[in-house]
Parts: sequence; structure tokens; C-alpha cells
Amino acid sequence: MNTAGAIGARSQCWKNAGVRIEVFWRVAVVQLVAVAALSIALAIVFSHGFFESWGWLAGPLSWLGCAWVTARVVGLELPPTLLRAVLAGIVSLLFVLIGLHWLGAAVAVGLFAWLCAREGGAGVTA
Repeated sequence: MNTAGAIGARSQCWKNAGVRIEVFWRVAVVQLVAVAALSIALAIVFSHGFFESWGWLAGPLSWLGCAWVTARVVGLELPPTLLRAVLAGIVSLLFVLIGLHWLGAAVAVGLFAWLCAREGGAGVTA
């Protein structure tokens, strides 16, 4: 199978799974960049002790702020996008509880992108 055929087959697989692949990747990239940029900025501004004391609040608020940015950039409806961010954040919390914070963030980005890209979900507005 040639490269174009392989890409088409993969795209068809995603389409059959009810996922809009272009929305999935746009959401994943924007959320990943937003989370990384905010994480770096916060790490520069605050000491490690801040995150040990206030991470339980700063983390979820940062995640929701990044989801808001993602919704605006990608053109998603805000309320359902924030709800999907909360659902993905709950999964991330499970990883935090077992000491795998950054793995949980990566899984949450993928889950968030998948939830936003599902067919029949809130559409892209722009």
C-alpha cells in the first residue's frame, strides 16, 4: 500500500470511530502548547514549595484556563469544552494520586482532544 493509501485508510479508521481527526489534532496541539507554556511560566514565577502547597488549586485552574484558550483558538463551544476538560482532568487526577503527574497530563490532553473531536459533540463554531 502506498503512503497516500495508508493515510487514507488511517483517516477512514478514525472516521469510522466517530472522531473528526482534524479537530482531534488541533485540540491536542493547542492544549499541549498552552499547558506547556503556562507550566514553564509558572515554574519561573513560583518556587517548588508553592506547587506543593497550592498545586491542588493551581493545577485544575490552569488546566481549565488552557482549555478555555483551546476552545477559543480552535473555535469550540465553551461550556461543553470546559465540561470535557473537567472529565479529562479527573482522569489526570488519578495519575497524580499514584505519583505520575506528567503522564497524567499527557493522557488528559489526548482524552480531552478525543472528547472534543467526537462526532455528534459540540461543533467547531468558526
